[in-house]
Order: sequence, then structure tokens, then C-alpha cells
Amino acid sequence: MEGHADDLVRKLYDALATGDAAAISALLHPDFRGVIAEGMPAGAGQHDGADAMWSDGWAQIGRAFAAGPKPTEMTALVDGRLLVSGRYQGHGRRGGGPLDAAYTHVFSFRDNRISGIEQVSDTALWRDAASPFRSMTLEVADGVATVTLNRPDVGNAFDVTMTDDLLELSTRLSRDPDVRCVLLRAKGAFTVGGDMRFLGPQDSGERAATLHRMIGDYHVALERLASLDAPLVAAVSGSAGGGGLGLVCAADVAIAADDAAFALGYAALGMTSDGANSWYLPRLVGLRRAQQMFLLNKRLTAVEALEWGLVSEVVPASEVDAEAARIAAKLAAGPTRAFAAMRRLLRDSYDNSLRDQLAAELREVDEIARTDDLSEGMSAFAARRRPEFRGH
Repeated sequence: MEGHADDLVRKLYDALATGDAAAISALLHPDFRGVIAEGMPAGAGQHDGADAMWSDGWAQIGRAFAAGPKPTEMTALVDGRLLVSGRYQGHGRRGGGPLDAAYTHVFSFRDNRISGIEQVSDTALWRDAASPFRSMTLEVADGVATVTLNRPDVGNAFDVTMTDDLLELSTRLSRDPDVRCVLLRAKGAFTVGGDMRFLGPQDSGERAATLHRMIGDYHVALERLASLDAPLVAAVSGSAGGGGLGLVCAADVAIAADDAAFALGYAALGMTSDGANSWYLPRLVGLRRAQQMFLLNKRLTAVEALEWGLVSEVVPASEVDAEAARIAAKLAAGPTRAFAAMRRLLRDSYDNSLRDQLAAELREVDEIARTDDLSEGMSAFAARRRPEFRGH
């Protein structure tokens, strides 16, 4: 029975990985009983019957997490049960938190089917991975990490919570190999910049310390986002201002609603640049136009932002999220490592001499020439078909 039991368990793991409910049902005994550890953020408790185990247990976990069991050891017990140990690896779907948690599964068998399972894991790690951000949401699906800024009542203004979340977001995205494009959007206005209701009441010393922490974390986040292999798409509605404008500048593709507006506002506050605006804007719109935005506090309409080169496209406000999602899906299906090389080359070109840039191109070609995606692209071109890139 031992070899057959191993085979049944591996088939169950494969079916769970693909969400094949029919295959799962065929593997489970009619009198199946499953127990998922109490304290799990989804699917916890006892489930009687295959249907209940799927709908109330495993499917609930699957909705909350993109994770699968990686068995490392299977041990036959004297009572005929099978002890499986290993690790769950993946991430929370909403919070995007990484998951790497040890587990033990004890399987029972009857009539050549699985009749029971007791699942034990480190539930605290699961809860940490499931925890949503406080000021935004993150969902990863089909290679697209969709980030939605979610402080609409204050125009998605930046406070410590927002910059903390952006720092954590950049860390999670940089560690997730499933992310092949990042879509950044907002509930309500994109962002008005710093939260004056939060910063205003502070005295000068407290404000200086708060700004140092916030901007320091935000700058680390921006640098990480710029260094991702995955391209970044921004969907901009309403206002994009202050340091938050740096998120628009950092995007590889920026789609603006026709009612969007862009401004820095530093001069009106007696503040200076943050969010890499002083680096990006001269490169995107030119020095003279950047000086107008910084010193004269010039406010741009969506059409002006397009004419100046700040955004890539302007669409009706009702279509901005859909258009940005369409572009993100297209990029997520593309050659991710080649995109990463393109991003590096374009970013570094401002500071490189011609000789340095030519050398950098050659180094990137040396790397990309060995990728599976290039082989697929060449084969597809020869066969006159669409390539199916895998991102590696």
C-alpha cells in the first residue's frame, strides 16, 4: 500500500495545484474527513465529505493564497497512515505577503482512496502572508501585480502608513518571480502628495524627523520599483501631485484619464523636491519645463502632460483602468527578462557615454541570448506564429 499511498498523495497535490475539483473528488473516499489547523486565516476546521473539504477548506485557501505544498519526506506509519512533511511556498493574493511555512499532513486511506487528512502548519506565517496592506491592496494574477492605493478620503495622500506600505510592497514585488508586470492605480484621485493634515500640526523638529523617515522609505521603494524586471504601468485619475508624482514618472507606461491634473506644489508650501521628481522630470519633460513645474508651480492638464511627455496616453476617465489593465496584461505576457534589460539600458543611458552604452548593450545581449524566451521568439518568427513567452 505504501507506494500506492505515495502516488495518491502526489496526485492530490497535483490536482490541488491546478484547482481540478473533479480530480480531487475522484481521489477522495465518500466518507472523507479533513481537518485544517485552527488559526488558519482561511479554511480552518473540520470538513466532512469531499465536497465540503473542497468548497469550505481547500478552495477558501486557494482564494486567499497562491501557494502549494512542496513535500520533502513521506513516512509510512504502523497504522497504515502516511505522514508527509514539507513546506508551503507562495504568497497571499490580497496582501501579497510571501509565504514559506513548514507543514505536516497525516493521510488515511480506505478502498484505495484517501479517506482523511489532518493538516498542521505554522498558522502565524499564513496570517502574516494574508495580512493586507493598510493603505493599499495588492493582488497578483496571471503575472500582473495590481496595486491599488486605497486612501480615497484624503486623496491617497502620503503619511507614514503609506510610505511604510510602499516600502513593504517594493520588497514583496522584488521577491516574487510570478510578477511580470506591475499595475499601479488608485481608488479615487491617484495621489495629492504629502498628507498635510498629518504633517501640518507637527512642530518643526517632529516634522523634520517624520519627513526624513517617510521620504527615506519612499525613496528606497522607488529605487526598488525602478530595478524590477517587471515593467510598471500607472493608471492616473484625478490629481497626481507632490512627491507622489514620482510614481507616475517611474512608470514605463503612464495612462492618464482626460480629467487628470499634474502639479508639484512645492513652491506653494515652501518645500523642495522628493520622490525623484528632480531626477525624472528634467529627463521626461526637459529642464525648462521642469523649472516651470518646480519654481512657478505650473499645473498640467492631461493633454498638456501628454504633449510634454509626462504620460504615454490620455483616455476618457471611464476607460483609464481598463486601458491600463489591457497594457499590463500584454506586458505580462511578454519576454520579462528582455524587458528588464531594456529598462536598465534606458534608465542608465542618461549617465552613460556612447562607449559605455554600447558596452552595456553588448552585456545585456550576452545575457538575453541564453534565455528561453529568445529561443521561443526566434522559433515563432520562423513559424509565423505568435510567441508564447514564459518570462525566462
